[in-house]
Amino acid sequence: MKTFKQDPWNASLYDGKHSFVSNFGEGLVSLLSPSPGEKILDLGCGTGDLANSLAKYDCEVIGIDNSPNMIALAQKKYPHIPFFVEDATALPYESRFTAVFSNAALHWIKSPKQALASIYSSLQQGGRFVAEFGGKGNVQIITDAIIEEFAEQGISFNWANFPWYFPSIAEYTQLMEEAGFRVVFAQHYDRPTSLDGENGLNNWIEMFGDSFFKGVSESKKEMLIRNVADKLHADVFKDGSWLIDYKRLRVIGIKE
Repeated sequence: MKTFKQDPWNASLYDGKHSFVSNFGEGLVSLLSPSPGEKILDLGCGTGDLANSLAKYDCEVIGIDNSPNMIALAQKKYPHIPFFVEDATALPYESRFTAVFSNAALHWIKSPKQALASIYSSLQQGGRFVAEFGGKGNVQIITDAIIEEFAEQGISFNWANFPWYFPSIAEYTQLMEEAGFRVVFAQHYDRPTSLDGENGLNNWIEMFGDSFFKGVSESKKEMLIRNVADKLHADVFKDGSWLIDYKRLRVIGIKE
């Protein structure tokens, strides 16, 4: 039986306050251009919204995520779709899918070579890998401010606690080719993203950046986040929302 680390994800909060993740992903569904009868793996499916979008194309869809909380909510919302808790670096599928689709998930996987090898093995010959995730420079205005605040407070920042992997096009497409893919599309683009409300930035850091604060007391964590928000407010908070510097990487690779 597989065992998974304690699940930090609040699936209901994710759906309620951060639904933009799935909403922006609809454009990636168009890039995938699914056909009826295809077998598609939604890798990092979260609470299942995009898997449900794919299923509407009469595809056979399986959704996986390493968060039991996310999978439990996905199963409740879309009981007609099979969802499983799986590790993207050790997928149990061999040449099963015509496509592997992944939105806003791969930047959480800090072992990209293992993930790409696992994805490649899961695809049928001629199958395609279509993904979007954070690219080089993604949310740098936030991450720089957090790390600077650590320094100002005299707290040593442990880089092992940096939550994400944000590669450049050159870095990631080379890894794709080393895994065996023929890269047919790669794009790095700006996608400014609004976080609504005065507490939007605080909520975002709490939801997605919690690992920055491993080993820091709850009171000190709250102080650090509050200071970061105060410092960024003048430049980033406009007309009732925070405009964040999302930079995304989109790729398509073919298994030949």
